[in-house]
Amino acid sequence: MLLDLFVIGLVITLYPLPIMAFVLVVSAPRGVWKGLAFILAWLACLVTVIALVLLLTGGEPPAPKSPPSTAALAAKLAIGIGLVVYSEHRRRRRSRGGPDTAPDAAPDAGSDASQSSLTSRMDQATAWSAAGLAVLLQPWGMVGAAAATVVDANLGHSESFLALLAFCLLATASLLAMELYMVFAPEKAGRALTGLRTWLSDHKDPAIVVTCLVLGVWLVGRSLYELTR
Repeated sequence: MLLDLFVIGLVITLYPLPIMAFVLVVSAPRGVWKGLAFILAWLACLVTVIALVLLLTGGEPPAPKSPPSTAALAAKLAIGIGLVVYSEHRRRRRSRGGPDTAPDAAPDAGSDASQSSLTSRMDQATAWSAAGLAVLLQPWGMVGAAAATVVDANLGHSESFLALLAFCLLATASLLAMELYMVFAPEKAGRALTGLRTWLSDHKDPAIVVTCLVLGVWLVGRSLYELTR
């Protein structure tokens, strides 16, 4: 479980779309407070999903090869296949030069006009809007894979608590780093984050392809191994 949560948490924290949106949030007026609202909502989603899974399992992992255990592995396998298919879809669309019309493209449509419009809207947004954006941009497929992994958590051991805490912190690490950077060095952070957003805007599709493919292949491989051993 620990290794799976580490991989999932690492991919979530490197996923480009929330990072791009968060840069807009913290760059807006009162951006530090809006960024804090974004992070708290982001963490709340992760904690809620984990708590619901633990409530269903009672904090005890199901027996190997039991229906709940098999269902969790099947869910991870399905999510992994979905991520691989989505990664290939993005790659083919990019190679054809097609328009970026996927739902997750909403935070950054790619054009200067769209970026200017989004910046203007974020300048006028409230902390509640930033929190809602965090919920909207949560990579729910990846969070679902984490939920299927948390099924194996055993609350009778402190290692499980530490693993779940580490996952939440890792999945939020990039956002926390940017928030702290803005708190302690706002001018330098503003320039650095603007450059980061520009780079991500130019390399968004390759980053999405790589992160989805890596996690998808990992989930498929691990699930098949557990189902067939």
